Amino acid sequence: MTSRQELGTVRLRWSGRTDRGRVRQNNEDAFLGLRFDAFEVHHLGAIGETTTGHHDFAFAVSDGMGGANAGEHASGIAVQKLMTLLPKSYHQSAMGLESGFSDVMEELFEQIHRALVFLGRSYEECSGMETTLSVCWFTPGWMYFGHVGDSRIYYLPSGATGLRQLSHDDTHVGWLLRNGKITERAARSHPRRKVLQKALGGSNQFVTPQVGAVGFERGDRFLLCTDGVVEGLFDEQLAELVRTATFDGPGAGPADRLIREACERDGRDNLTALVIEVD
Repeated sequence: MTSRQELGTVRLRWSGRTDRGRVRQNNEDAFLGLRFDAFEVHHLGAIGETTTGHHDFAFAVSDGMGGANAGEHASGIAVQKLMTLLPKSYHQSAMGLESGFSDVMEELFEQIHRALVFLGRSYEECSGMETTLSVCWFTPGWMYFGHVGDSRIYYLPSGATGLRQLSHDDTHVGWLLRNGKITERAARSHPRRKVLQKALGGSNQFVTPQVGAVGFERGDRFLLCTDGVVEGLFDEQLAELVRTATFDGPGAGPADRLIREACERDGRDNLTALVIEVD
């Protein structure tokens, strides 16, 4: 069995930003960065860098839906719930267990789903609230992810020019695109592109997340974003911005560039982006 120390230490850099866009009056998106072990959890800032080793790291984006402020509450609850749930699962990675992460991710999503359903049924102002959730969990050598909805997780391997979309959009239009039935341009203008088949909370009885894993290397980059970013930028444009961006501090990082470009080109929805680099 390989220990965490034997898997080595890498440096993570990250850049995150959220914006309400040019049309919406409030922001129903949320994002989160965490450093944690079995005993404690620390909230990370929107930008930063650190070394791995004795801690795991998680990054998440969430896009809420619902009347009044319900969508804003739903996305916030989803990401904040991770702060209490992830440390309880740390022992999986601490023991070097690659198997079992699917079960852990499914349990995380199930608990968040049940919490949202309970609040939606208990308080009128929360009735019908739903949210997407995309989570990347970095352990030594591996990034494990869980996903529900139409926010996205992309992977840009070191030296590559094109992004690989790890997550599947939980929409019929997403299925059409994945199976080559329509083009990316046609998908962007499809009238049902925002109709979700799966989300956390609301009237959904059971929600099974998509889960997966990537063995990362130095130089790899990951992008988590809500659909507001995708509305403004094609995958080729996203790839170019993620590949060429530098981590230059507040207002000048990869997430800032993505949000500015997407908002200028569209901006009708809330926009959130998180870029993580392994160095």
